[in-house]
Amino acid sequence: MLVLLAAFAFSAVAQVQQARGKASVTYQGRSANADDKARALQAAQLKAVEFYYAEAGESESENFDTVRDKILSNPDRYILESTVLGEEDNPDKKQFTTAVRIALNVANLRNLMKSNSAVAKAGAGEKSPLAFVFVSRQVASVKSFDDRVFKRVDESVKVGAAGSTSQTGAEGESLRGGQIKTNASTASRADVSVNRTRTLETGGSTVKRSSEATYRLIPSANLNQVFSSTFTRAGFSVKDAAFIEPLTNGQFKVANVEADYQTGNDLKSTTLQAIASGMRAAHVPYVALGTLDVGAADQDPATGLVRVSVTVNAKIFDVTQTIPDTKASVGPVQYAGVGPSEDEARGNALKLAAGNAARELTSQVTAQRVQ
Repeated sequence: MLVLLAAFAFSAVAQVQQARGKASVTYQGRSANADDKARALQAAQLKAVEFYYAEAGESESENFDTVRDKILSNPDRYILESTVLGEEDNPDKKQFTTAVRIALNVANLRNLMKSNSAVAKAGAGEKSPLAFVFVSRQVASVKSFDDRVFKRVDESVKVGAAGSTSQTGAEGESLRGGQIKTNASTASRADVSVNRTRTLETGGSTVKRSSEATYRLIPSANLNQVFSSTFTRAGFSVKDAAFIEPLTNGQFKVANVEADYQTGNDLKSTTLQAIASGMRAAHVPYVALGTLDVGAADQDPATGLVRVSVTVNAKIFDVTQTIPDTKASVGPVQYAGVGPSEDEARGNALKLAAGNAARELTSQVTAQRVQ
């Protein structure tokens, strides 16, 4: 029952959002009449909607400007309920102020945004083809390295010596009876002094190497449906990457993309070039790429259920140019899901991350009037 209630509450929060707004209007009479109060209420409601889009981000806020009049013309379709939090009438300034809290029908607001996008207004045969490859992965192993230490000792020895030597002697001889007799005596003296100096210098370096992680891919058929449905509702003609691969003259391969993401966070330049040239050969102008990295499971402090976080990074490229343009980008952004088991928590987190990433990508594309 707890899981069902949590799932229901999550769904409701995703489609209904609370927002507050405050606005003031001026009037001409002695006090504000019913029409003045109605104008203040409508202005406060619109401020609340604008506040919601301001929190959603730059692209969402820009899209709001394009549909502002449509929301004003039919507010009941987008505002489920409105509660007046306070009113203030200031006769001196002839100003009436209203503060409200509203419940927004986010689903209808998103549909309104999508229906006004340039790609959604295009005819069935004019919709831009889009392919996407999103990889869900989790760290499988981490290889760490010991520090590499280098030591060096430099030693120098200096020896100095000084000495002096002196020698004295005397010789003599005498002749007697036809014989020569000689005698000699010598004396010597030596002084030597030695000085030795020893210098020792040590040094070296320590090299630390970052750990290397390898990832295991998680089957993501359900996530592909999330991305596909979101991009389709945004007005794109979504093509399955597996069906496009045979049409790329052997240049684009899904397996190469997955292999790159298994060993690192970025695609190799050769893989990116192969994607661009392959998509051009298949006449697909837009391609979405990204990763959803699953974190370790822990316990959610609020519910006691298993909690899993997912970090998403994604981009949409326009490959029609010689150097592909980045039309939209998301991340790194982290989302969390809960469930009674790790598998369910991971699945909820992946769906949440995929849904939000796809909506943000389409929102940015809509703001750029991509067709």
